[in-house]
Amino acid sequence: MYSRFPVECKPVYSFMRGPSPFFFATPLLLVSLAACAVGPDFTPPPAPDVMAYDATPTPAVTEDGLQYLRLGGKIPAQWWELFHSPKLDRLVAAAIANNPDLAAAEASLRASEAELAAGSGELFPTVSAKLTSERQKTARPSSGGFAPPLTYSLHNASVGVSYGLDVFGGTRRAVEELQAQTDAARYQKDAAWLTLTGNVVTAAVQEASLRAQIVAARAVAKDQAKILDMTKASLAAGAVGKNVVDTQTTALADAFAVIPPLEHQLAATRHELAVLTGQMPQQRPHEFFALADLRLPKEIPLSLPSKLVAQRPDILQAQANMHAASAAIGVTVAARLPEITLSANLGSMANAFDKLFSPGGGFWNLGASAAETVFDGGTLLNKERAARAQFDVSKEQYRKTVLTAFENVADALHALQSDAEILIAKKAAANAATDASALALAQFKAGATSKTDLLSAQSAAHQALSALTQAEAQRYADTAALLVALGGGWWNHAPSPSNSPKVSHD
Repeated sequence: MYSRFPVECKPVYSFMRGPSPFFFATPLLLVSLAACAVGPDFTPPPAPDVMAYDATPTPAVTEDGLQYLRLGGKIPAQWWELFHSPKLDRLVAAAIANNPDLAAAEASLRASEAELAAGSGELFPTVSAKLTSERQKTARPSSGGFAPPLTYSLHNASVGVSYGLDVFGGTRRAVEELQAQTDAARYQKDAAWLTLTGNVVTAAVQEASLRAQIVAARAVAKDQAKILDMTKASLAAGAVGKNVVDTQTTALADAFAVIPPLEHQLAATRHELAVLTGQMPQQRPHEFFALADLRLPKEIPLSLPSKLVAQRPDILQAQANMHAASAAIGVTVAARLPEITLSANLGSMANAFDKLFSPGGGFWNLGASAAETVFDGGTLLNKERAARAQFDVSKEQYRKTVLTAFENVADALHALQSDAEILIAKKAAANAATDASALALAQFKAGATSKTDLLSAQSAAHQALSALTQAEAQRYADTAALLVALGGGWWNHAPSPSNSPKVSHD
């Protein structure tokens, strides 16, 4: 991504016809050199030349036909609204408004923008004003012993201008580095926004799933308790042995043991939602979530693989880090070249303040200086080598980020296909268990089966419905994971800043 030739110059003048062209040679040469910028010019890496996220073609529809993948579809700015849940919309809005991680990322961006503005000031001359007033007394020895001591006042007013010619573009490369770092901070904020919204949606789905599982687990435990009571009655009547009672006691204990971990997970999820929305754990959201509050998105927009690198904020942040590392090379190269500074000073001096600007008291000076490090034990050279190595680091980090992004999307796509297949099986199992429970109830009413068999059938139905609920919740979570993996539509909720790279999206 960087050239092996460290100096790149762009001519900004042409010689004019006229007398004494050599008179203009020096200033024109300085102007020409000021257009040079040592170090490489950064070029963004091209998008990966791939047509799919996986070796197998992406299906246009999931297994059960409940979700369609629209290739090239536009992801909305508020992607979570695809779940059509006002409760979820309010929760995400609260998190965006109050989350400390997002607020910290926004503050970091403001700091980077201020650093950029401060660094850009180095491109302009420095103007300083100075006013001094002194009362002095000379000593006789200072005049060789010939003049008596003198007591007088001295007033001085001056304006100074200093300008470091950016002959080799070191300052411009430093500003370029600050601009890239600001872009990285901006994309870091977008990544924080995406992570936050994804975590809120996932936690809300988790809460809904856990609530359904707890209801089912309590129903199973209740059925098992009734079966145990009936088994004990049968033991008292001599119809069964004690081993049957022991077996049922174990089954009841196992059923009750399922409930506390689920309740702990639910409490932890509620605590997580409180923290995500910037609240203390005990200030949990007032609203509760159930799967009935969510609607599975029927059509899921699937971005083209070539667009993914322009949508994922973590990829864009890695690219901005690469750009900053590239500009840093130019800064280190320029540090090894001469520094030229122009200066001027204009002022007036007088022995009385009211005569400070009287004729004859004025003075001025013009100056120029050039400095270059002659020997430093290889310090500057090795700093340049370190900057080039750091660029290689950022390049590999960018490549890893791209690979991880494509992996995320591929995993989410396969998860959705798997979810559809699992859901088909879980629905079939739940339907069969529900039918068996209904049949057992009818047989019990007809006196063809025992109440123990009825309760066992009902318990199996509750467990099957709980498994179905978990499968449904996983599908919601994996749908959210895919939308987050594709970038979450962050580029649609605000226009790109004028000083940041433009991102084109279809």
